[in-house]
Amino acid sequence: MEAKKTPKADLDSKRKIFLQIGIVIALGAALVAFEWKHYERSGRDLGTLEIDFIDEEDIPITRQEQPPPPPPPEPSQELIIVEDDVELEEEFTIDIDADVFTEVQEFIPVIMVDIEEEEEFAEDVIFTVVEDQPLYPGGEEARLRFLEENLRYPLVAREAGIQGTVFVTFVVERDGSVTDVRILRGIGGGCDEEAIRVVKLMPRWEPGRQRGQAVRVQFSMPIRFILT
Repeated sequence: MEAKKTPKADLDSKRKIFLQIGIVIALGAALVAFEWKHYERSGRDLGTLEIDFIDEEDIPITRQEQPPPPPPPEPSQELIIVEDDVELEEEFTIDIDADVFTEVQEFIPVIMVDIEEEEEFAEDVIFTVVEDQPLYPGGEEARLRFLEENLRYPLVAREAGIQGTVFVTFVVERDGSVTDVRILRGIGGGCDEEAIRVVKLMPRWEPGRQRGQAVRVQFSMPIRFILT
């Protein structure tokens, strides 16, 4: 019979070599298995931490004892005699020769009256704080009504949109008249001049009083300008 396989594809010719290689590998594995050594792992002790707790000792609070104060000295029982023989001037006389017909002058006691003179304040003194402040005639409502009726918004301030509060100060005299009108803080635009003009038009105020006397008082007043 004619062979169909080529000599290179014939595996039977190499069977012995593969068998020998397999035997060598098996023997090597068996040898390695017999020679393998196994070591047991032993746990390492890191030791234990021991903590000694020390009981806190209560230290008593010591106070320095101070000696008691010495007792007060006992009052002396010694009697001290002071010479106080003073000659007194005679304030009255006795008439030993008087009888029932002797005329005796009537004793009239002298009464000392201490009259406090009212303190007069100088006319040029201006007070800022007094017992009774000056009052507008008719009260606060009358003052606001007067300002509303007499105040005119300046045209320049109206066109420029200026509005705010003008603070005016003046002196209320003893007779209630208003003097020395000045601007403390203004807003411009003619509002300051208008505020001064209206304050000078005010009627007489009820003057301020100090200890019942009419005095000059410095008074401040805000005047508001608001566009509507």
